[in-house]
Amino acid sequence: GASSVTSPPEKQPSATELRLMVVGSSGPSQFQLTNVILGRKEFPKDVASISGSMKSTGELAGRRVVVINGPNIYDKDLSQAKRKMELRRSKCLCIPGPHAFLVAFDMETISLNDMNTIRLMKERFGRQCLRHCMVLLAYEGDLEGAALEDRVRKRDWYLRELIEKHGGRFHVFKKDWRDRSQERELLQKIEWMVASLAGAFFSSPSFQKAEDSVMKEEKRLRKQRAAEIEKAWDEMEKQYLEEDLYFHKDAYTANISAEIRAKAEIDNSWLRTSLARGLGSGFVVGAVLGALVGAIEGPGGMVLYGLIGGAVGGSGGGTAQVAIEHIENKVAPPARLNFNSIFINRFFAAPRT
Repeated sequence: GASSVTSPPEKQPSATELRLMVVGSSGPSQFQLTNVILGRKEFPKDVASISGSMKSTGELAGRRVVVINGPNIYDKDLSQAKRKMELRRSKCLCIPGPHAFLVAFDMETISLNDMNTIRLMKERFGRQCLRHCMVLLAYEGDLEGAALEDRVRKRDWYLRELIEKHGGRFHVFKKDWRDRSQERELLQKIEWMVASLAGAFFSSPSFQKAEDSVMKEEKRLRKQRAAEIEKAWDEMEKQYLEEDLYFHKDAYTANISAEIRAKAEIDNSWLRTSLARGLGSGFVVGAVLGALVGAIEGPGGMVLYGLIGGAVGGSGGGTAQVAIEHIENKVAPPARLNFNSIFINRFFAAPRT
């Protein structure tokens, strides 16, 4: 695939933020890994699958990271259409492309079947994605450091082959996210891999399509809200003096931009065509609500994410209400926007079929 080396200079600042696409084969490994990366319980202990794609932000050993999760590769409960849409959505959440794919397995349950992951990764993300991949093995036990790596090398031939196909890149992580002794080494390995690719993020025609679709949707949403934005600015000009005015305008603009971006990443023309093709025209808007992630950038520049449950089904107001409560609980009060009007009403504005 193309890389960011040749991309225009405005893309460079994103190099300070690592975009990590976490991929699970089956079971809870990818969710345990996400908790370990972020150093918090992003996913409860018993989560073994999700039906939607989602994005979380945080820090790994002091480096700002964005983590994308989606349905497990071997998830049997997803229809072909839903799987395709969530694959597209995960790409939209990770534009312009991930610096690394972290492919998670459980060291105790990995089997010959998991060798198929390589073929599925190439099918879903493009042949070149393996250069950006690393094998991550979830482990629960007492072995440390070299003894642990030695155990991996002495395990079944297919595990060795799986690692070889990923350029020999692997990392064993302990399932306990509270153990922060492992974060420095994990970050180092990811950074070394990215550095070996000249700092480039992975790109492909479908990631470019994702980026174009998000940009187009952002433009459409800005246009749609131009009058509202102008009115808010007029109100501020009446209320605040110069220095305060700049601060409030900046905070407001950041809020609107983050909110529009979050909305465009999870719902745009590329995702809508995928959904409509898969489900026919009579689908319920609730399906689009698969995993609604609201990002709000508070005046402090911190992006706060609220997640609406991974499996909100196609239903009406009751689900929306639960979703609103869920998302509002996760958003710190100072930066809270009116989520009801922003997201939910638009999703549920369509007539129920």
